[in-house]
Amino acid sequence: MPPMTRAEIAAHPLFPSIEKQIAQHLIGIHLRTPRMSRLKASHRKWLMTQSLFALALRRRPDDPLSGLTATRFVETVMRLGAASRNTATGYLAELVAYKFLRDVPDVPDRRVRVLEATELSLGGMRSWFNGHMACLDRLDGGNREQVSIDHEAIFVIAQPNAADMLVEDPLWRDPPDSIGHFLWSDLGGMILHDLIARLDQVDRQAPRVLAGPVTLAELSEIYQVSATNLKRMFKKAETDGLLGWEHPRRRGSLWLSQSFLEDYFTWQSAKFAALELAYHEARLELGLSATTNVVAA
Repeated sequence: MPPMTRAEIAAHPLFPSIEKQIAQHLIGIHLRTPRMSRLKASHRKWLMTQSLFALALRRRPDDPLSGLTATRFVETVMRLGAASRNTATGYLAELVAYKFLRDVPDVPDRRVRVLEATELSLGGMRSWFNGHMACLDRLDGGNREQVSIDHEAIFVIAQPNAADMLVEDPLWRDPPDSIGHFLWSDLGGMILHDLIARLDQVDRQAPRVLAGPVTLAELSEIYQVSATNLKRMFKKAETDGLLGWEHPRRRGSLWLSQSFLEDYFTWQSAKFAALELAYHEARLELGLSATTNVVAA
């Protein structure tokens, strides 16, 4: 079975359902390990995190100087325009301090600092990857998640390839303004996940979809986002008619406009399509046929 295309994924009747599923999955990771939020606090950090994992996972045993180095990471970030040299360098130092990265021992050239992901951050990224595989499985009845669990090399090969596709994809790299002012803000992506996770039934033809009662105080407490930042995120979206509440003073159920949801779904479909293609490429590289049986439990 060939990989599903971006258009096929976005148009699938179950796509809103898997968006809710992945939102709940990512919220779960965040609540279990709040420190992991530093890896994806904003879209800028998401781009940097995926890029550094791609470098780290491509380290070759026969080349001790390969993989993630500060120089390679900074060059990658600056080429993408994701951050300045100082921001990229500071981000690496932050991840080392929080034990998401560590030095690779016994590097032959002491002038080169080679870093690798720790078990904590690798576990979080694997969960992120397999959570998306489970969602794709719902669209076509596949077994990507189980194959990925049984063959850990799938993740090692696919994550860097998917990261390459996404950081070079203008749609993903530069989200539309309707959702961008959330995504470029610290933890704004988690706020969007929260809103999507509240949707029960999504009529994509309806001008508005209700998300139920939502208060900024509740969001602030759950995700530890300042009230000022939340008000700024929501105020712009309200002014642009992208979302709002049924009653004045942000009371009653929150509604999301069709354009807001479709912009978000279209943007998210780019991620699912990249992961879908990267998964199939990894299977091919490993010589796993489309009918490979999963390991018996």
